[in-house]
Amino acid sequence: MLHLYFCELCRFRKFILKKPTGRCNKCTSCRRNSVGTQASSAVRVIPEMSESPDARSLLSASSQLNLMEVDAIDDKEFDIPQVDTPPTLESILNELEDEEEPFVLEDTCVLNTDNMDAHSCDTSSLASSDSGDPAHLKRKRRTVDLNATVHGSVLRHSLLKGISAQIVSAADKVDAGLPTAITVSGVIAVGTSHGLALVFDTNQALRLCLGTKATGAEFGAVSALSINHDCSRLLCGFAKGQITMWDLANGKLLRTINDAHPPGTAILHVKFTDDPTLAVCNDSGGSVFELAFRRVMGMRSCDSRCLFSGSKGEVCCIEPLHAPPDFRDHPITHYSLLAMASLTKILVIGLKPSLKVWMTFPYSKSDPSSVPQLAWQFVPVQKTVNPILAFCKGDTVHFLLVKKEETGTIHVIKQRQLHLSCDIISLSWINSRTLVLVDSHEKLQVVDRPSQEVLETLDLEQVQLVYNSRHFKSLATGGNVSQALALVGEKACYQSVSSYAGQIVYLGTKSAHIMTLRNWRERIDCLLKQEHFVEALSLAWSFHEGTAKAVVGLFGDPVKRKGVVGDKMVEVIFQFAEHALKKCPEHGKIQVMEQHFHDVVPVLVDYCLLLQRADLLFNQLYARLGENMVAKGVFLESLESYIVADRLGHLTTPIMRDLLAHYHGNGMMDSLERCIVHLDVTSLDIQQVVKVCWENQLYDAMIYVFNRGMNDYITPMEKLFAVIGPPLREGRGLTDEEVVMGNKLLVYISCCLAGRAYPLGDIPEDLVVQVKHQVFEFLIRLHSADSSEEEEVFPYIRTLLHFDTREFLNVLAMTFEDFKNDKQALEYQQRIVDILLQVMVDNPDFTPSQVGGLFTFLARQLAKPDNTLFVNRKLFDQVLEFLCCPDDDSRHTERQQVLLELLQVGGVVQFNEGRLLALAEKAKFYQICEFLYEKKHLYDRIIECYLRDPLRKVEIFSYIHNLLSMPGYSPEEKQAVKDKALQHMQELVTLDPSKSADLVVFHFAEEVQQIQSELQDDQLLFQFLSCLLEPREGHHPGILLLQEHDLHELLLDLMCRFAPQQLLSFLQTSQHYRLEEAIQITEKYHHNEATAYLLEKKGDVQGAFAVLLETLKDKLSLLTAESDRVEGGDGRRDEEEGGDEATLTGVKDSLNEIIVLCHRSSQNLYQQQREVLWFPLLETMMASQKLVKGLDAKHTFEVLKELTMKVLNCMSTFISLPSIIQRILQDPVYGKGKLAEIQGLILGMLDTFNYEQTLLETTTSLLNHDLHWSLAHLRAAVTRGLHPRQDYCNICLQQYKRRQDSAEEIIVFSCGHLYHFQCLQQKDCGWGFASEQQQRWSCYKCSSSQGGRAGPSAEPNRGRSTSLAQTRVTSVHHDVGAEADRKKVFVEATLDLQQEQSWDQLRCLYRGPSRLSILSELSHCHSSEKTGLLITAQPGTENFQLKLAPPPLLEE
Repeated sequence: MLHLYFCELCRFRKFILKKPTGRCNKCTSCRRNSVGTQASSAVRVIPEMSESPDARSLLSASSQLNLMEVDAIDDKEFDIPQVDTPPTLESILNELEDEEEPFVLEDTCVLNTDNMDAHSCDTSSLASSDSGDPAHLKRKRRTVDLNATVHGSVLRHSLLKGISAQIVSAADKVDAGLPTAITVSGVIAVGTSHGLALVFDTNQALRLCLGTKATGAEFGAVSALSINHDCSRLLCGFAKGQITMWDLANGKLLRTINDAHPPGTAILHVKFTDDPTLAVCNDSGGSVFELAFRRVMGMRSCDSRCLFSGSKGEVCCIEPLHAPPDFRDHPITHYSLLAMASLTKILVIGLKPSLKVWMTFPYSKSDPSSVPQLAWQFVPVQKTVNPILAFCKGDTVHFLLVKKEETGTIHVIKQRQLHLSCDIISLSWINSRTLVLVDSHEKLQVVDRPSQEVLETLDLEQVQLVYNSRHFKSLATGGNVSQALALVGEKACYQSVSSYAGQIVYLGTKSAHIMTLRNWRERIDCLLKQEHFVEALSLAWSFHEGTAKAVVGLFGDPVKRKGVVGDKMVEVIFQFAEHALKKCPEHGKIQVMEQHFHDVVPVLVDYCLLLQRADLLFNQLYARLGENMVAKGVFLESLESYIVADRLGHLTTPIMRDLLAHYHGNGMMDSLERCIVHLDVTSLDIQQVVKVCWENQLYDAMIYVFNRGMNDYITPMEKLFAVIGPPLREGRGLTDEEVVMGNKLLVYISCCLAGRAYPLGDIPEDLVVQVKHQVFEFLIRLHSADSSEEEEVFPYIRTLLHFDTREFLNVLAMTFEDFKNDKQALEYQQRIVDILLQVMVDNPDFTPSQVGGLFTFLARQLAKPDNTLFVNRKLFDQVLEFLCCPDDDSRHTERQQVLLELLQVGGVVQFNEGRLLALAEKAKFYQICEFLYEKKHLYDRIIECYLRDPLRKVEIFSYIHNLLSMPGYSPEEKQAVKDKALQHMQELVTLDPSKSADLVVFHFAEEVQQIQSELQDDQLLFQFLSCLLEPREGHHPGILLLQEHDLHELLLDLMCRFAPQQLLSFLQTSQHYRLEEAIQITEKYHHNEATAYLLEKKGDVQGAFAVLLETLKDKLSLLTAESDRVEGGDGRRDEEEGGDEATLTGVKDSLNEIIVLCHRSSQNLYQQQREVLWFPLLETMMASQKLVKGLDAKHTFEVLKELTMKVLNCMSTFISLPSIIQRILQDPVYGKGKLAEIQGLILGMLDTFNYEQTLLETTTSLLNHDLHWSLAHLRAAVTRGLHPRQDYCNICLQQYKRRQDSAEEIIVFSCGHLYHFQCLQQKDCGWGFASEQQQRWSCYKCSSSQGGRAGPSAEPNRGRSTSLAQTRVTSVHHDVGAEADRKKVFVEATLDLQQEQSWDQLRCLYRGPSRLSILSELSHCHSSEKTGLLITAQPGTENFQLKLAPPPLLEE
């Protein structure tokens, strides 16, 4: 019976027996710190309920807390049912299982798990996914992707039941404690938390129990184990630092070593080397020692030698190189190599013949809690076998190839590294190509090293891995280890994993598990058991092709390998077919049944063809699938893709018959045609196929059968001509199907004449010439076989010409290319040309385009150097007359294009050029004229051709520009073109002024005055000059000639007449007019805005103001007049409202322009000059306001009032408020009235003043508040205390209190490193000012690790330090024995990197006095209250007074 409870430490919900003991072993965080504590608690084990992993995970459930603590659990609260009689431990352990088999070894060196227990875990790989996905119904058919990687279940995970039961029994019966370490060799040894070592043989029987609980109480838990290579000795390391050696033959204790390493440290690792007299050990102090065993005169002794001191960096993992039996004589074994992993680097040293360091390799940056891992393996590389060291810390595995050179030195070569997205806590080789990793989430990953592919992922949570955290923290000896080593120890499980001869053993809290690679058959069977047939076939094919990873059991000849795997694949194929037929739904929609077989049948067909077993496919497999009609149909349909891909070329007669019937019955005629043209003709029933093809219009298939089956190349053409000939002769339009047939016919003729088979392949070489002659003879037949009396001569050529003249002639042109040496073919060529001329010339049925196409074709053939054709020249003249017929205006463009194409391919040779030019001009064929003029180099005449041609007029500009710009034309030719262009310049400008202007700039800049005089129309001249004088990029010589004042002033004059709205923008952009002349022009046309702009530009601000003010007064008077008119005539009020609004808008625009002018000018004027500008404006507005008020026009009055307030607001920036008020009161308009009339103006001014004053005060307050807050927090950050990591100097590695009788200064950095003042001075880490008080220091260790230490070049001007905030401590000791007088501390602090960044942000935010001086002043204020002294203020700030309230002291 299972029950629910919570782990009291981790609250992990889990099912166990009634009355649990409080702490779960499921929770990793509980397990890591519980090993060895309260081992005497009762142990309860649950019998296996089923084969599922969940049930097996219950086997390892137990707890470690006092039973009294569990009484507080409320059964009702957690709904825990009652159990009457819980099973006892003895009843569980003595329970026999029928299927359990003993653990046996075929080889004493290898643990064989093939026949282990039937409950070994079947694991599924990442690639094995459930095929029950509902989305499969959406797929049409399943195809085999040969590039997809399927690995199946690579590892066999088995529970070592005998050993697990003994571990539980020993803990319960003899109080052996929980397991703490395991090692495997020819035997398996398990260490316990009470100091015992249990040794099991290969049948999992307990052979020896080494040690007693008394020694366990003295030595502590077993923390490390090692067996030598001949399984005769066992080394045990203990949590309190002792090491024992046992004889595995008789269980005798041979040595107890107490003084091999410093006392008070736990043994983390102890390892035999290949030399049985030499071992190495690693303690929790981080040191590594060599143990040399001696036996002199019967006395056993052990000599210890320190290989690596923990003071130089703590080593937490060691791994000696062990050579397998086959490589015991390898030359590298003489060096007895040892790999060591510290917290910062990897070292490889040689113990023999003398101690030597061969390699050091620093880690890349990683998590400090990551566990370093080491693993050796002999790997074949480039026909030699050498050891590779795999090591990692974090998520990256590095590989180092170690080889011995001929000189005797060890050479280490870095290999490609492996990146994973997890934190690795265990690393083991399972063979020379495969690694097994465990991450911090207890997920096991099998990785193929060459491809770096993860083959499988398993969850080891059920194993309940044992962690070595207590030993790394050295809790048994008081916990005197460094914080860094303790942090690594949180995830250390070195002693829980042991690999040997291709097998890896994992130790759990109540069980032991073994992982081995499955052999290839087992991997396939594992997928078959899960009914993953497609994945099983894919995996088997990878074995067949040799691309699979982690292969076991396939060696030797590749041919034999393929044979063995092929037989297995055939077996799987039949299993898959039987399974598919068995699982097919008997009832339901036909689509579901079809989809079911679409997922199966293509896979079966594909693998049968891959294995080249067509016999299997067409006989046994087809016979079995044919029993189901749906499966049979799917099978026949699936053959199409393989036939079309030419993977299947021959079908048996029954299958071909069924294929025709099925495709024909289901209307799949296109698919049938695709299949027929790829199949071997010998497998076809020709009569049946031809009948089906003709009935269903499968012309490709029909042609293929006639050609390949009967060597008949003429009959298909006769059948196709019989279909498309009659409608063409009758002048009817062709249907889409008939057009397709005509196109097929053209392609077929082209293929036959070119020696290609239709629709694919080649005609047999011995038939090529024969087929060509047959086709030509067929085409030039005078009449068809079943001709009538009305039939014209040469019906086949006529039909093709009417169907598509151009394509038929192209077919002939391609064919004629190959007729160079064939006399018979040349005769056919001349014969066909004669027939073409006879049929087409003087035939009204053919269009000019068709006739022109014929003569273009002929001209091309005649222009060839090896031409043998003869064509009467009179025919060309006849065609010329026909194309240039001026009486026929139809198809003018088409006629010209045809004639042009004819000339371009060499037809000029056939014509009289003079007559041709006359005919072309008469027919208005301007492109023909251009062609002929260009041939005669009469380029100036071409300009007239362009101007006369309405379709190509616009192209004349490009033509003139290109001709005048490009080389290759003589100066005389270019001059003639320029003269002609100047003659027609009026037409060119009228056509496009912009392009004409571009042409003038580049080529006619010197003739601008002439062009200007010729342009009589002022509007046209304005458009031309506007385009000509617009700004251009670049420095063309013509642009300089266009900068004359006269041109720009002429344009200005024209602009005033035709485009006054562009005046201002022109005046602002152009720099080439004279001010005085421009002012005269604008005044002449009364453009006041432009005049004002020019006057201001001249420097006459008053004149500009006067002009604009006059404009404003005019508009105001107009407004007043309109208001008067509206008031007088009520009937016209609605009509006048629109004009009133427009006038108001004009007033606003004019006023805005004057205000902008006054704004620009006031900044450079004195007070009196400003008043001369602003007050007349104010008076004008107030006077108009007074006039409108008297007319009773409310809306106008309100708008004017607003505008007056706007003037006042703008004035107040430049003129004092009292002056404005005084001027208002002195005004005769307001002076005689009451104050109420100007009350609104004055109150508005006061409101503006109050608003601006409030805005200024609020902004200042906010800035002050932010500055105060920032300074307070910055000060708190700068004055915080520092805590050193170690109590020794990081340079000399000595305690910082070296001599009690002398005062010694200590410097502590914010990174936690501590140094003596003298040590830093020797390393030259100081920089800055010469004065000792102001000298800056950088951390030696941090700056060295960053690639170089900081010096004076590191921006001393900004006070920036490469290290972070630093604290200098001076310690003075008076009495050695006195504890009262400890030390006096003086602190000197600067900013760390984060504070420096905050500082820069502050500096950017608040411009003003240096914040550093503010901090310095603060330090002076509080120096008497604090034990430390802030850095002194910068020079020149002695008189600084802080204006803000002092920041509060923050207590942290």
